[in-house]
Amino acid sequence: MRDPDTVPTGRSSARSLIVAVDDDAAALARIQRELCRRYENDYDVACVPDAAQAAAALDRAARSGQPVALILADQWLGELTGAEVLARARHSHPEAKRALLIEWGAWGDPATAEAIVGAMALGQIDYYVLKPTRSPDELFNRSVAEYLHEWGRAGAVAEVTLLGERWQPRVHELRSLLTRTGVPHAFVEADSDDGQRLLAKAGQRDGGAPVLVLWDGRVLVDPTNAETAAAYGIQTELSDRTEFDVAIVGAGPSGLAAAVYASSEGLRTLVVERDAIGGQAGTTSLIRNYLGFPRGVGGAELAQRAYQQAWVFGTELLLVRAATGLESRGTGLALSLSHGGEVCADSIVLAMGVDYRTIDIPALEKLSGAGVFYGAATSEARGLSGSPVYVVGGGNSAGQAAVHLARAGCEVGLLVRGESLAASMSSYLSDEIDATDAITVRYRTRVVDGGGEGRLQWLELEGPGGERSQVGADALFILIGARPHTDWLPSTVARDEGGYVLTGSDLTRDARAAELWPLERSPYPFESSVPGLFAVGDVRHGAVKRVAAAVGQGSVVVGQLHEYLDRRTAERS
Repeated sequence: MRDPDTVPTGRSSARSLIVAVDDDAAALARIQRELCRRYENDYDVACVPDAAQAAAALDRAARSGQPVALILADQWLGELTGAEVLARARHSHPEAKRALLIEWGAWGDPATAEAIVGAMALGQIDYYVLKPTRSPDELFNRSVAEYLHEWGRAGAVAEVTLLGERWQPRVHELRSLLTRTGVPHAFVEADSDDGQRLLAKAGQRDGGAPVLVLWDGRVLVDPTNAETAAAYGIQTELSDRTEFDVAIVGAGPSGLAAAVYASSEGLRTLVVERDAIGGQAGTTSLIRNYLGFPRGVGGAELAQRAYQQAWVFGTELLLVRAATGLESRGTGLALSLSHGGEVCADSIVLAMGVDYRTIDIPALEKLSGAGVFYGAATSEARGLSGSPVYVVGGGNSAGQAAVHLARAGCEVGLLVRGESLAASMSSYLSDEIDATDAITVRYRTRVVDGGGEGRLQWLELEGPGGERSQVGADALFILIGARPHTDWLPSTVARDEGGYVLTGSDLTRDARAAELWPLERSPYPFESSVPGLFAVGDVRHGAVKRVAAAVGQGSVVVGQLHEYLDRRTAERS
């Protein structure tokens, strides 16, 4: 049995609370019966008949520090609607899952449908739950269990405990790695009472370097990313196989999609990823417009599911290792890796995605990881609750980061270079931002300076008229522009002025790039200037920067791989 002193929980040790409110006595009785039958051994369950009693239960939980896991509310409660009850609960219990209770078929009622759609658009609810009609009602219980699972993943008993200094850049890097690879973990400040106790128990007296305490009691002091990943079962070294039908560089949505389809169709497939799975999408707290997920899906969760799916089909995945070189060799391609290894593949798919551009302010670059973060940094949100934070960017990633931080209890300033969000952000997201009191959008505003003692404490902003002001800030999240990670590619791979890989007809339309194409046939739509080398997702010139588009390209490119490999086999024979 795991020693409870070794791995602390991410939340209070008090029993967590489930609250349900419905003024229909018969419906409330059925709800209470189902919740108590399944969850009363592990949760406190409060089923109440009106909004006032629900508010009182939630207030008591807030005062006592009791975690609230799930709040269910009927929409039509008299003085308040269920959506209003749930919206108010969001401020006192931002981590709780929130859902409207509706009768089966009520989605056909215009008023109810409007309430659900409106509350979802404003971020007041996570979705709806059908009221139970029988006992046991497995549909109701499945919905509740899914909410509790999602809530638990955000702060359940940790499998890994990270001890370190709150604003140390290396600590931030490790927290981000653990979050994006889906490892349940807790962070404890090394100089806190709990931190000192756990360090002593692990045999470590000096809290200067990050310390990882694993579920089995092993202790890693200042581990590398590769050592950290290997400790929880992620492959970071090549197996005996070094030859593949296809090697995929990048484990974002496009790369993982290509891996799933390639390996499921019998191709020997390798994925190489220099960082964590998911790419930029992996840092996104909630993607609401991805097909098949009406409640939305976290970027890290989507990436983890794709990773597991590729693995089940036989894909070999090599993480925390970078591709460093590429060359044609014989009839195939050779890929050099950062740890000195090399693999040969009949074809290669480039799916490296892009990195966010740096803000290019020296004072802020010095604080990278110590309050200045590139990307959404979902691992930092909970620790910033109640703090003033700023997000730079006007795209979907910036909007999702702002909403996630606001839900975590932060006061968020969204700094946008343009005069509106309409041109760069999905309307569902900008509508939610407009409806969120904790987010203030400042248009035509940019960061020009900032600083602090060992961590970010203030920013200097320049407004539309050139006026400057200094504001307090505990964190700055930078999600501006994009820079493709293509510097390691040889000159034979044609790229545009921004470094994006030219493929297909874009390749042949560019006179200089067309000269690099060595064959009489035309390149396939996703094929680069090197035969057998393909590019998909954000790293490709002209790509639509949406997760669904990246997944689509990753799946479509596999058909082109088959055509290429079949043609090459035929030419050999």
